Amino acid sequence: MGRFTPDALELPIVQAPLAGGPSTPALAAAVSTAGGLGFLAAGYKTAAQVAEDVAAVRAQTDQPFGVNVFAPPAAPGDHDAVARYAARLIGDAERQGAMLGDARHDDDDFDAKLALLHDLRPAVASFTFGCPPPDTIAALQQDGIAVWVTVTTAAEARQAVGAGADALVAQGTEAGGHRGGFDDVAPGAIGLLALLQLVRAETDRPLIASGGVMTGAGIAAVLAAGANAAQLGSALMLTPEAGTSAPHREVLQHEGETALTRAFSGRTARGIVNRFLREHDAEAPSAYPEVHHLTAPLRKAARTRGDADAINLWAGQAHTLAQARPVTELVRELAADAREALRAAAVR
Repeated sequence: MGRFTPDALELPIVQAPLAGGPSTPALAAAVSTAGGLGFLAAGYKTAAQVAEDVAAVRAQTDQPFGVNVFAPPAAPGDHDAVARYAARLIGDAERQGAMLGDARHDDDDFDAKLALLHDLRPAVASFTFGCPPPDTIAALQQDGIAVWVTVTTAAEARQAVGAGADALVAQGTEAGGHRGGFDDVAPGAIGLLALLQLVRAETDRPLIASGGVMTGAGIAAVLAAGANAAQLGSALMLTPEAGTSAPHREVLQHEGETALTRAFSGRTARGIVNRFLREHDAEAPSAYPEVHHLTAPLRKAARTRGDADAINLWAGQAHTLAQARPVTELVRELAADAREALRAAAVR
């Protein structure tokens, strides 16, 4: 049997990995059971924790699913800049009754997670924050695992295709959460529609469109623009299967401006503007994962206290269209709406 392709899906819907809390085995299993492709987020977890998540998904569904891994980060950020930023955050940590974390530089247990992929063999392994070298991709493919790489520019798409990626996740700047491209110093800032056209002009590899897709009409639009499937993140964060925190859920349901910021993690990401973002965005250095580790205890304490003004409220630009409905029901209805939208467009 060949490697998995998005065209094998019953429904052209892929769940965004949603690292940092919203990702759960229940969410991934429900999306796959509905006919889409669910994803587990390996980011911020140990390889052992990811193995438990994979087992939990397989206990709930026999359908294909994927695992997303953070590619190793670039060189460490500027130590002095990180230290100055830490000094600015002392008051915020005290307000939450927390200590700041150790601003360490690590690779998120990359080698152990890579070994786990070879061992457990999910249908898809996707990579964010960079493109693995050709030999890493080829080795996964030898084990029957399809390799997808997140890209935010045409140049990144060319690099991923050259390395042998089976498919590309084209992430527009509308997307919530971290920019998935290769270089945080100059993150891709291209809207999804423009990006799909630019990447499609470069390659005939399957494309998964990500960024601001919340409705059936949005799914139809990216399919018409050349994508093979749509990736949904914010659209699923209010579902009961998602692990979205209570304060995050509350804010997602209301209108709120989003902005790109490094304030929470040291890497550019889109979230709903709150006090922490407003006060610290300008001084936040490009230093991932150092800043992520620095602010993690503060943010954990704020979630526990229900303080939405001190946590990362990752969300795409159309987040107010999210629906608090069971995943299977929502995914199937969105797919039906997409079919109807495509029929209506053809008539027009």
